Amino acid sequence: MSNDIVITGLGATTPLGGDVVSTWDALLAGKSGVSTLDVGWVTDFGLPTRIAATLAVEPTEVLPRVEARRLDRCEQVAVIASRQAWADAGLTGDSVDPDRLAVIIGTGIGGASTLLNQDDLLEGPGLRKVSPLTVPMLMPNGPAAHVGIELKARAGVHAPVSACASGAEAIAWAYRMLKTGEADVIVAGGAEAAIAGITMAGFCQARTMSTRNDEPEKASRPFDVQRDGFVLGEGAGIMVLEREDHAKARGAKIYGKLAGVGTSSDGYHITAPDPEGAGQARAITAALRTGQIDPADVGHVNCHATSTPVGDVTETLAIRKSIGDHPVLTAPKGSFGHLLGAAGAVEAIVTVLSIRDSVVPATLNLEDVDPGILHDVVAGEPRKIDLKAAVNDSFGFGGHNVALAFTSV
Repeated sequence: MSNDIVITGLGATTPLGGDVVSTWDALLAGKSGVSTLDVGWVTDFGLPTRIAATLAVEPTEVLPRVEARRLDRCEQVAVIASRQAWADAGLTGDSVDPDRLAVIIGTGIGGASTLLNQDDLLEGPGLRKVSPLTVPMLMPNGPAAHVGIELKARAGVHAPVSACASGAEAIAWAYRMLKTGEADVIVAGGAEAAIAGITMAGFCQARTMSTRNDEPEKASRPFDVQRDGFVLGEGAGIMVLEREDHAKARGAKIYGKLAGVGTSSDGYHITAPDPEGAGQARAITAALRTGQIDPADVGHVNCHATSTPVGDVTETLAIRKSIGDHPVLTAPKGSFGHLLGAAGAVEAIVTVLSIRDSVVPATLNLEDVDPGILHDVVAGEPRKIDLKAAVNDSFGFGGHNVALAFTSV
């Protein structure tokens, strides 16, 4: 029986839409999820960045009120996207043995809002006002734990924390668990909801965020010579992954295959990538090797490209070293900003849909390509292209590198 790993369910809630279909449609239509932040603390703290990519659909509009109150926003989006993916996969409680079901959901920061809010209560009204659910709401494994409990998953519940590579690493982890036979079905991805004063202030002080406040929808501009930093976003992306024999036995629809995965680390700097892109290239090469994919067959790379001056060029160097000059590139963060720990998972979904629909979304706001970028980057309009294989890159502070290689069925 086939030991290939297939994708049978997708779920998402993002700044472009409350589900996968609306997010994908908005991305292809060239819409932006970035807007001015209408919250008092932006002005109170004097933040130089006053824009962000907030959710298109508030979680409280989807979840019952009591349930929403008991979950951090990061957990809320994970639960919403996981329920979508589970339903999309056509799974029920009888579809899979709980002992063969796992959940792996990564996050870069976790319950930032809960930590800040509960600390305010402790320092203000006092101890009696602090919620007894504070720790379960702020812990980074909270999103995975809540989904695992709801699905009664007993093969394992895991929560990779690898900064902006967390969601992609969760999917890579799922691939390895399925390959070693530890589970038949895994719900995997990433979640993040960290648009808060302290995270915004920290990124501002590190000078990594765009200050194009007067034109929010044009602020995130990967690969463009005028890029000045990323735009913080929030959301979740979840996949249901299965061994192909299990999926076919239950008659599941299949979006595509997760053919190979690769991870590496730079060992270079806590925030900056290795300027030669060596670690990133090793991750991509590993993904192609485990997937037995010829670099010549990779027609597209969905890039991590965050719209920072250094990172975008470095990534293209890594792609040239590992794949070559021929793949067509795109960078979805131009449309929905940087979802931190959820970014890799949401962008993995976009990569799968690109293969399914034979179309690569355009990179929003790319008007003047940086001369250091030699690849063909899709801009202006989506491009129709028949894809055998595509790669999704994700990188994170600390030098984390993850590459996911997808192929058609």
